[in-house]
Amino acid sequence: MADDMIIVCPGQGAQAVGMGKLWTETSAEARAVFDEADAVLADSLGAPLSQICFDGPAETLNRTDVSQPALYTAAIACWRGLSAQLGLAEGEAPIVAAAGLSLGEYSALHIAESFSFADGLKLVALRGQAMQAAAEATASSMVALVGADEDKAQAVCDEARADGILVCANFNAPGQVVLSGDVDACKRAETVAADQGVRAVALQVAGAFHSPIMQPAADALAKALANVEIAPPSVPVWSNVTAKPHADDADSI
Repeated sequence: MADDMIIVCPGQGAQAVGMGKLWTETSAEARAVFDEADAVLADSLGAPLSQICFDGPAETLNRTDVSQPALYTAAIACWRGLSAQLGLAEGEAPIVAAAGLSLGEYSALHIAESFSFADGLKLVALRGQAMQAAAEATASSMVALVGADEDKAQAVCDEARADGILVCANFNAPGQVVLSGDVDACKRAETVAADQGVRAVALQVAGAFHSPIMQPAADALAKALANVEIAPPSVPVWSNVTAKPHADDADSI
């Protein structure tokens, strides 16, 4: 029997051409996950999801509407393949906790049996489409501040915002806060941060994720979530919003 496990699932930005391919070549369980994803998504991406994951091109895989269902599928395929390799039947893995970065929280919740693979895939596909549309509607970006605590990051944000949109979006670690907003505000933030002795790194993202610019995507996802059967997680799953485990009820998720 394997030792106690904590499962951590990746978020958008971790995608790479070829991901999951080796698992599908050595694990029938992993192959079945990609087969199901191809069937559920059909031709909605312009090509089978497995083909995009395994062969690219990278510019297609990196699109928000593609990378999100791709990462979710690859994460679950890896998990199913690993479970089979360890001789663990479904539901027998000694998981004591799970978490995921942003999109990865959906993968963690599926592993914790909160919803089916197909329901989760449909949700993340819609999430990716809605976020892509929101990003295309407003020129926006994100900037990481390295060496800034929460107060310093907020000060940079307040000074750089002007009449635009700019918020402290991600508190990744002590000394690393990510700002998210319209392109002009993000550019101003780089200048303001430099003036205050803070290193600013412009992130290569499609839009201002985790900001008010994504509100149309949040609204679309809320409607979809209302029609999905969600069960309390079988193990504690940490929330990106609260940095605490989800409560044992579907509404909190």
